[in-house]
Amino acid sequence: MLSKSQIKLVNSLKHKKFRQKHQLFIVEGVKVIKEILKSNLEVEALFATVDLFSFNSENFYLISETDLAKISALSTPQIALALVKIPNNKINVHQQNSLTVALDGVRDPGNLGTIIRLCDWFDVSTLICSPDTVDCYNPKVVQATMGSLVRVDIVYEDLNQVLTQTNLPIYGAFMNAEPIYSTYLERNGILVMGNEANGISTEIENLITHKISIPKFGSAEVESLNVATATSIMLSEFKRNQFTEK
Repeated sequence: MLSKSQIKLVNSLKHKKFRQKHQLFIVEGVKVIKEILKSNLEVEALFATVDLFSFNSENFYLISETDLAKISALSTPQIALALVKIPNNKINVHQQNSLTVALDGVRDPGNLGTIIRLCDWFDVSTLICSPDTVDCYNPKVVQATMGSLVRVDIVYEDLNQVLTQTNLPIYGAFMNAEPIYSTYLERNGILVMGNEANGISTEIENLITHKISIPKFGSAEVESLNVATATSIMLSEFKRNQFTEK
């Protein structure tokens, strides 16, 4: 049976300020928790209605479905929930020698979770987020990553400072710019994707060295693409260019 203090702690982690205070985040679901257990991330505690894990720790708690519902962030709780320590990821922009994605003010948890999965799929090891991008340890983001969170290094940095320090080409996604299909894409660089409603901020736009777009072929009524969808298309094109260079 869960104690009142355990329930209070877990529920507090649904809010960013308490995740930062305790340096813990919530992971739910057997698949994602097993991905966490195989990674270098440290599991602080594990709660489950069935023991499906090789987690030999005094911090494993076999609980009822009723108790799990009291701490779950999901409308339909799964059978397990883990508390995981937030890693201390760092980035040295001068050591980046591959394609990196940077997010400027992406606010939707589903979009960020999908972009993290895309980075995992396209072998982008580092994702740089501006401070006003949604927290990657938000339970909705964690759920949307489907385990990819453990394989992508995510850092929150001042994008202005990061982009000013790099010598890599900086690509930015804009509505009216050079079509990505006719742009030479370097193997190493930084791809900046902007806010869902406003795109890339003026401050960051001034640092972009290559403005690129996804040309529209269909209805004039379609104003824009979802940022996660646009990221998918752009990463695919970056990797396609590398594939054809082999």
